Amino acid sequence: MRALYAEHAGPLLRYAVHLMSGDRQRAEDIVQETLLRAWQHPEAIADRPARPWLFAVARNLAIDSYRARRARPQEVGEAALDVRPAPDEAERALESWAVADALLSLQPDHKRVLLETYYRGKSVAEAAATLGVPAGTVKSRTFYALRALRLALEERGLAP
Repeated sequence: MRALYAEHAGPLLRYAVHLMSGDRQRAEDIVQETLLRAWQHPEAIADRPARPWLFAVARNLAIDSYRARRARPQEVGEAALDVRPAPDEAERALESWAVADALLSLQPDHKRVLLETYYRGKSVAEAAATLGVPAGTVKSRTFYALRALRLALEERGLAP
């Protein structure tokens, strides 16, 4: 194995660096795996020149590595996390207060219909039953309530 390494490791590494587009670390991994396979299968190089077999194994390992990288999502380092800003809890709290204040400025019927449909997640029929009005009234009140809420938010500088 030492003789095999001494004779073929240098040219094999240069070939692997070429296969891996200059990535020396991956090329070293390819060389290491190639020599490991030569050690595991000595019969493959016993009666013939070793270099063609070693280069074929290195080429196959490079192809397998390329295919494996293409089959999974691209890896990103910690630098990608720095690009995305962390959520600002203070900003979210201020926005929710402004929305609550805008809701308070609505007419009582509009507040109730928005409370039932958006905050409690009820359907039009469920909200109509809870409020004691027809479903069509819930739909129209919701439409006008959202329009009034948008106006109130625009007045506060929070246009949706």
